Amino acid sequence: MTEAATRPPSPAGGLPPSPDPLEPLPLLRRELGTGPSGLSAREAARRLAVYGPNEVRRKARTSLGRELVRQLVHPLALLLWAAAALAFVAGIPVLGWAIIAVVLVNAAFALLQERQAEQAVETLAKYLPEHALVIRDGRPSAVEARELVPGDLVVLEEGAKVPADARLTEGGIEVDLSMLTGESTPAERIVGPGLVGAPLLQEPNLVFSGTVCTGGQAQAIVFATGDHTELGRIAALSQRTLRDPSPLEQQVKKVAWLIAAVAVAMGGVFLAAGVAVGLPLTDTLMFAIGLLVANVPEGLLPTITLALAVGVRVLARQGAVIKRLSAVETLGSTNVICTDKTGTLTQNRMRLQAVWTPEHGREPGPWDGKLLRTSALCTTVTRGEGGELHGDPTEMALVEGAAAHAAPVDLDGRDTGRRALFRFDPRLRLMSVVQADGLQGLRVIVKGAPETVLQTLEGSSQSAAAAAEELAHEGMRVLAVAVRTLPAGAEVPRCRVVARTRRPGSACSGSSACTTHRVPKSPLPSGAATRQGSACTS
Repeated sequence: MTEAATRPPSPAGGLPPSPDPLEPLPLLRRELGTGPSGLSAREAARRLAVYGPNEVRRKARTSLGRELVRQLVHPLALLLWAAAALAFVAGIPVLGWAIIAVVLVNAAFALLQERQAEQAVETLAKYLPEHALVIRDGRPSAVEARELVPGDLVVLEEGAKVPADARLTEGGIEVDLSMLTGESTPAERIVGPGLVGAPLLQEPNLVFSGTVCTGGQAQAIVFATGDHTELGRIAALSQRTLRDPSPLEQQVKKVAWLIAAVAVAMGGVFLAAGVAVGLPLTDTLMFAIGLLVANVPEGLLPTITLALAVGVRVLARQGAVIKRLSAVETLGSTNVICTDKTGTLTQNRMRLQAVWTPEHGREPGPWDGKLLRTSALCTTVTRGEGGELHGDPTEMALVEGAAAHAAPVDLDGRDTGRRALFRFDPRLRLMSVVQADGLQGLRVIVKGAPETVLQTLEGSSQSAAAAAEELAHEGMRVLAVAVRTLPAGAEVPRCRVVARTRRPGSACSGSSACTTHRVPKSPLPSGAATRQGSACTS
């Protein structure tokens, strides 16, 4: 039996009510009609028909004709239309057609630019993964993320994007929530009760669609998909927002009226003066019309459009989502930005700042390279086709730091020599690898929080604890690294507990912490860091 006895109520005039993700886990399972073995394929197909695909949908676009009309009735465009009409009246058809061509070309260019720029929902949809690992009929299988439904049991691993809003049922992970909260520090998510009165995004047992798992492994039960996720709500808000005239649009409107008033006034003055001095009325009228047309800046409208288009492209290359051209100038009119988000104003990168060893403290020397190389071996960073690093920002800083200290690590060679990988566990606050490193044989390398790693060391570790505390007071993110060489002929540990214990003959406890993971074969997306500096300690 792969499902609980109860099922979500059938839709009667609408979708079934959404469950409360913060209620006790057994009750949430019962409301979602699922169990530890996940949904059956048949039930998943039925729910897909009820809830719809797990994707961010956008409302129908404004018709092309309506958008074109909006460009043609721009305040400056109206002024140019009037100038063209006066040019035909004055017997200057060449000028009239030239002005009309300027208006039409500018409208077409502005329309094309806004069609390309108004991709807010499409940009948000890119945060969703294409596939997800889900447990159905008691077996894990890869399915398209758009086919996920409430009640599905998904598997989350390091480097994977969260495919839907879900609650953890097993394990623990670190998640990059910066796209939702602005906080670049990876947040820990573990199985357990929620926080009373805490916002939904701060709940320690919930993960959200589009965010990235930067460490650990867990299973989670989906409670919201598609437009009902937090990402879907953001997309809905971006489409419901009413459009107010931007500062630039207000200024252009004022300038258009000012130009029109000045041109009409000058034409009227010249017409009155010509009649007063006895000039023929027809000649005076034609000259006044020509003066009106000459006062209209035909090149101003395309100049404004081109300047805004350049701004949109510059911001788009930096990852900004621009809904319309005029929004670029609105951002430029901002005088004060109020923020309390840690890391928002930093470069969102980490780099190695200091190294401490028991024998030499923070004194630089060749021993730094040895420590950093060992630290870089205990990472899951990968290198892309262009040579760029992908993975956890802290681990990327270790790999870069090792190269800067003349101890570079060949990432392919690291993976070849790796015999076991125990990924970072936010509950234990460490990760471990078993590495075959040349003539040194098998070595167990442990990396993680100093207070956790230091508990595995033989002898006193007070000096290391004091050094870690000192570095932490300096605002650095401190990591501890410990190494144990396995005896010749020893078997590769199959459990995290056995790998890091000092006692021979230890047995696996069978807990969820005792899980071996294979090395990922695809590049991992970059996460976010909250500190401008990082430190490595041992």
